[in-house]
Amino acid sequence: MHIDRCDIFPSTSHYEGTDMEWSDVRIFLSVLRSGSYGEAARRLGVSHPTVGRRIKVLEEEAGQTLFRRTADGLVLTDAGDAIVSAAEAMEQSALSMERRLAGNQEGLEGVLRIGCAEWFANHVLAPVIMELGSRHPAVIPEVIAGYRLSDLSRRDVDLAFRLVPFTEPDVVQRRLLTMPYGLYGSATTLECLGDDPAAVGLIFMNEAQSHFPDVAWLRERFPDARRVFASTSRTVQAHMCLRGAGLAVLPRPLGDAMQGLQRVDAIGSPPGRDIWVGYHRDLKRMDRLREFLRIADAVLATAG
Repeated sequence: MHIDRCDIFPSTSHYEGTDMEWSDVRIFLSVLRSGSYGEAARRLGVSHPTVGRRIKVLEEEAGQTLFRRTADGLVLTDAGDAIVSAAEAMEQSALSMERRLAGNQEGLEGVLRIGCAEWFANHVLAPVIMELGSRHPAVIPEVIAGYRLSDLSRRDVDLAFRLVPFTEPDVVQRRLLTMPYGLYGSATTLECLGDDPAAVGLIFMNEAQSHFPDVAWLRERFPDARRVFASTSRTVQAHMCLRGAGLAVLPRPLGDAMQGLQRVDAIGSPPGRDIWVGYHRDLKRMDRLREFLRIADAVLATAG
């Protein structure tokens, strides 16, 4: 994709008749957002020298430096700052074209990028993915696992599963299911619980996720117990729980599947959480996405 450089850089004769490549703009924006050539290269899947070389080409053609080095990483110069809005506009146009082309693809084949938490992929989506593969072997599911929210407009993923509704514009979403949670501990932890509840350790989410309803529930049930471990990953929490670090509230598909963990039902059940699925509206005609969701509804309804 090309754009006349006069639309991006200052309107001088030095830039007339030249073109800006979208690949270069993409690198420029990645360096801006990551603060370093190395991190930009990692995110884009290119080499560190490639990033540096393309930025140098942009700067040479502009006749101005776009970034300067500081103790906190690379930051924009005034010249670099002046082109950010135009670069982002070019990005939105390019991504919109990519989404529309992907959404108009016919036939059940190609990569389907799925964003979700690791535990959700392992213990909820795994049978859905296996069923999709048995019916449509030309579709390649690619799970991007992590707790950070994926950007659907930039096509970080094709569809995403979240604990909270989507707030981004142009996202088609719906509630997929309500996930039950349970309180779990190892045999050693439960023995300690019977002797002295205040001596039991508690495993939580990190501080940024301390507002989660299961955190409040756990604190209310064990006001005198101490916080011994925290993680953004439910899978990591489950493994620490299994090792006897303390009690943890876990999604029941994860907790029930871990041999050696015992669910504690005597003091009640933690609040469940709604699971939301969403995708950009430009992908609503993507056959493999629609088929995946159709299979997910059928498999999860049977599992429930």
